[in-house]
Amino acid sequence: MTDFRDPFDAIKDHPFDEALSQRYLVYALSTITARSLPDLRDGLKPVHRRLLWAMRLLRMEPGGANPDVLVENPARNTTPYKKCARVVGDVIGKYHPHGDASVYDAMVRLAQDFSLRTPLVDGQGNFGNIDGDNAAAMRYTEARLTQAAADLMSGLDEGTVDFRPTYNGEDEEPEVFPGLFPNLLANGASGIAVGMATSIPPHNVAELIDAANLLIDNPDADHAALMQVVKGPDFPTGGVLVDSPSIISEAYATGRGAFRTRARWHKEDGGRGTWVAVVTQIPYQVQKSKLIEQIAALINDRKLPILADVRDESDTEIRIVIEPRARTVDEQVLMDSLFRLTDLENRFPLNLNVLDASHTPRVLGLKPLLIEWLKHQIDVLVRRARHRLDKIAARLELLDGYIIAYLNLDRVIEIIRTEDEPKPVMMDEFSLTDRQAEAILNMRLRSLRKLEEMELRREHAELLKEQDELEKLVESPARQRTRLKKDLAALRKRYGPDTDLGRRRSLVEEAAPAREIPLEAMIEREPITVILSERGWIRAMSGHRDLAAADTLKFKEGDGPQFAFHAYTTDKLLMATSTGRVYTLASDKLPGGRGFGDPVRSLVDMDNEGSIVALMPARPGGDLLLASSDGRGFLAAAADLIAETRKGKQVVNVRTGAKLSVVRPVPAEADSVAVIGENRKLLVFSLGEMPKMARGQGVQMQRYRDGGLSDALAFRLADGLSWTMGGESGRTRTESDMLPWKVARGAAGRMPPTGFPRDNRF
Repeated sequence: MTDFRDPFDAIKDHPFDEALSQRYLVYALSTITARSLPDLRDGLKPVHRRLLWAMRLLRMEPGGANPDVLVENPARNTTPYKKCARVVGDVIGKYHPHGDASVYDAMVRLAQDFSLRTPLVDGQGNFGNIDGDNAAAMRYTEARLTQAAADLMSGLDEGTVDFRPTYNGEDEEPEVFPGLFPNLLANGASGIAVGMATSIPPHNVAELIDAANLLIDNPDADHAALMQVVKGPDFPTGGVLVDSPSIISEAYATGRGAFRTRARWHKEDGGRGTWVAVVTQIPYQVQKSKLIEQIAALINDRKLPILADVRDESDTEIRIVIEPRARTVDEQVLMDSLFRLTDLENRFPLNLNVLDASHTPRVLGLKPLLIEWLKHQIDVLVRRARHRLDKIAARLELLDGYIIAYLNLDRVIEIIRTEDEPKPVMMDEFSLTDRQAEAILNMRLRSLRKLEEMELRREHAELLKEQDELEKLVESPARQRTRLKKDLAALRKRYGPDTDLGRRRSLVEEAAPAREIPLEAMIEREPITVILSERGWIRAMSGHRDLAAADTLKFKEGDGPQFAFHAYTTDKLLMATSTGRVYTLASDKLPGGRGFGDPVRSLVDMDNEGSIVALMPARPGGDLLLASSDGRGFLAAAADLIAETRKGKQVVNVRTGAKLSVVRPVPAEADSVAVIGENRKLLVFSLGEMPKMARGQGVQMQRYRDGGLSDALAFRLADGLSWTMGGESGRTRTESDMLPWKVARGAAGRMPPTGFPRDNRF
């Protein structure tokens, strides 16, 4: 009888947070150990290892049929390329059941000489470029392994590593590659797991081998000795490493840090004093097209006035031409500005987070990482020797049987001809093993010649000698270290500093951080006369003009002057409105003085509610006195009022019904403040009673029963107050004794001195 059970009977009560935690932990561990972090021993993630393994099985090696045979001369490489789609199909079908796009992207990266210091895949076709263009579809591109990949997989057939079943149990794949190529540090790695990440830059293979030899000779060598050999990262795109040796050393000692890299450039003279800067190498993982877009944006946005143009003249070699605005521009100032504002300088993080031999994630410094890698290579060396010893023992067993057969050839032939079951008879009479007897019975007749016996005895003697050497190697750590150094020396010849592939590409030259170049250094300082009309039209005339001249005060019909003053092209202008918002104008960007100028509202995002109450240069280190019509005010540093955007800064929070009415510079020697109200009451108090703020309403400067504030001024009490008398005489009157009006801030004040202007303005 069929048992029909309700599926809901299988539901078990379990705390949701605990169930979620368990399942997320399983996912996190899978991400860490089987996807994102590289193995310390071969520097590969599972997808990369499976790609190379599939290519090896497809006979795509650089040296022909046997990947363990190293090709000394790449010109003799005649292995044909095969379609990448074939490789990707094998990988996702047999070893890596994930999306084909991700697998192909991983394969493409292994072939890009601007991504990997020593590519592991030799690609034919479009595999992308440094501009960020994608590779062609996998059905178009072809590939085969490189010599470095063969070095990395050398020894796979010699019992050097363990194999494990694939995800469906139909095939096997290696757990790790045994080759001597130091791929982890040579090509680097990057990845983000759950709760941890890794970022390892590429390095020079010859330097890594020299560091390994140093540790083989002296395992107690200190970190400083290693840093004498390993100069730092060696990026495939070159560039210049500009950090100090102490910063580089500290990063490698702890396994965490960052490296500051710059583009490599030089100055080219164009004749007649002109010059351009030519960039020939850019920082690692920076797309050239986006870098040029960044530089072009600086030109379009006028953020770097000393930069005129940028051109990409690259072919197979990078050549970015940067043209200055004028021949007088200092090239170091221009490049320092570009280093600070673009990716011509960037930081590459170092996080040596890897999976060790027990698949445990660990952050290691340079020395412990190299020691763990050397332990793996010693283990591979011993396992290869033991595997070879097993092969030799099996072969010697057969050779012993063959030699016995040759010594008793007539009797062996007689047994074979006369006995129905010759095998047990031979085993009993000559004390042969089953394998020996079977091998004798399977011998060809042509092998019975006398010369063959001599060959067997010679092979037997050679194998005994090799067996003795291998047994000594397995038993002696000193011999193992000597053999490893010999193998490393052979590898270093292939990737030495005198080869095109092994030559160091990144320079190590300490340099100071890119300077913050002031605007004055980028703009030629020229005198100008700034004029703002009552209707809001602004212009800048060259030179310091006579502010009363007819050509200076030329306006449209019905318009007139509001502000006119002398400035320089390097000045920042502060424009305050009655709403309390302050805008910043660059003097060098003001329209010229040939016409009537441009509306100032086209230069800033100014609303239509407020009117302009002040326009003046922002003097460095100076303070401003700001006061509202309700008698409240405060002091503010001019530098704090400069805005970086067109929207300006809301500086004074004016109350309902009030407006900003006074913005005046504070003289350096000022010690007092004079305030006069619309009620014609004058008040003087100490400047120290005024708070210095970056934004706010301020404090009550003068108390009013009717009306509000008319004007305010900061001055030196000992000098008194001066004002121009009315009439045609133009005389100036000075009231030197202001003590009768000096009281505490917030008082009502008293009537001003006789003859004070009727408009209540200082």
